[in-house]
Amino acid sequence: MAVLLLAAGGFWWVHPLHSAATAGKTEAGGRQGAQVIPVVATPVARKDVPIYLDGLGTVQALNTVTIHVRVDGQLTQLAFTEGQDVRTGDFLAEVDPSPFEATLAQANAKQKQDQAQLANARLDLVRDQDMVARKVISQQQFDTQKSLVAQLDATVAADAAAIQSAKVQLGYTKIYSPIDGRIGIRLVDKGNIVHANDPTGLIVITQLHPINIIFTLPEQNLDEIRREMAHGELTVFALDRDNKPMPGEGKLSVIDNQIDTTTGTIRLKATFPNDDLRLWPGQFVNTRLQLTVRKGGVIVPAAVIQRGPEGSYAFVIKGADDNLNVEVRPVKVAQTQQGESLIEEGLEPGERVVLEGQYRLQANSKVKLAKPAGGSKPQTTP
Repeated sequence: MAVLLLAAGGFWWVHPLHSAATAGKTEAGGRQGAQVIPVVATPVARKDVPIYLDGLGTVQALNTVTIHVRVDGQLTQLAFTEGQDVRTGDFLAEVDPSPFEATLAQANAKQKQDQAQLANARLDLVRDQDMVARKVISQQQFDTQKSLVAQLDATVAADAAAIQSAKVQLGYTKIYSPIDGRIGIRLVDKGNIVHANDPTGLIVITQLHPINIIFTLPEQNLDEIRREMAHGELTVFALDRDNKPMPGEGKLSVIDNQIDTTTGTIRLKATFPNDDLRLWPGQFVNTRLQLTVRKGGVIVPAAVIQRGPEGSYAFVIKGADDNLNVEVRPVKVAQTQQGESLIEEGLEPGERVVLEGQYRLQANSKVKLAKPAGGSKPQTTP
């Protein structure tokens, strides 16, 4: 009996404590569930948005020429400095012209000798023509003289060709720039003996403006690129390694005629004016091809978009200003550029979404509007 009374008393003592603790937890939980979380809101806006395709490219000179000599000889003159800008026709270097001047002089002398012989043979032919008519000489002698005149006439013509060839060879001793561009580091010093078949040239001249960028995009984009090109020129932007735009813009000029089967990409070429020489041959750059402009696109700041196991979503603010809560809304993002996300579906212009404070939110959380970190008033209306 005493044991039963003791057990009953213990139950009475513990049960009120358990009930009180449970009630306390319930009350605390209720207060926590009703907690209002401060957030910064921003409206869903509508504006025209450019549609871009991003790729990786390499800068390539519009023209690159390795200057070789075209005759053998000693390099006697270099009329340029490394890194110099040159124009088409600027004098660059000279190979010793003395041997070629001598060859030209010999060709001229040979022509004069043959011309004198030709003149004498023609006079003999005129005399022989009168003599054969009077039967003084035979027809065979006349024909022989006539053949000699033709032979000497051909010799004089060959002399003229030899003179022209000697002039060409002499002209090759002076080297001129074939393009506008910039000279690189010289490859041969003055005084060296150079040959027309040397594998290494004298210098390399590179045209720096305009300049090309060769870049690649996935083959899946080929149809839309071709479709937009049919409507006009497409603009290409160059960006540095930090994705900061570089000055100037280019135009898409060429789509390669085949797809790289190993990578599944297509090569494209864009031409840039490059007046400020920010682009340099061999430089790696990021490229941004503007396909079109989406008229009246739905946009939000990129910070609005959250990502979870089921994809992208945003917290949409619902209710009146004195009784606000959030809805978790799945969204489809078309692109994110320069801090803004273009929404394909999921949001409508005029709706308010959470810009800051998402880390404490879940579906149906109660919220209140707070000022942004900068101290300005939150955006509550579009």
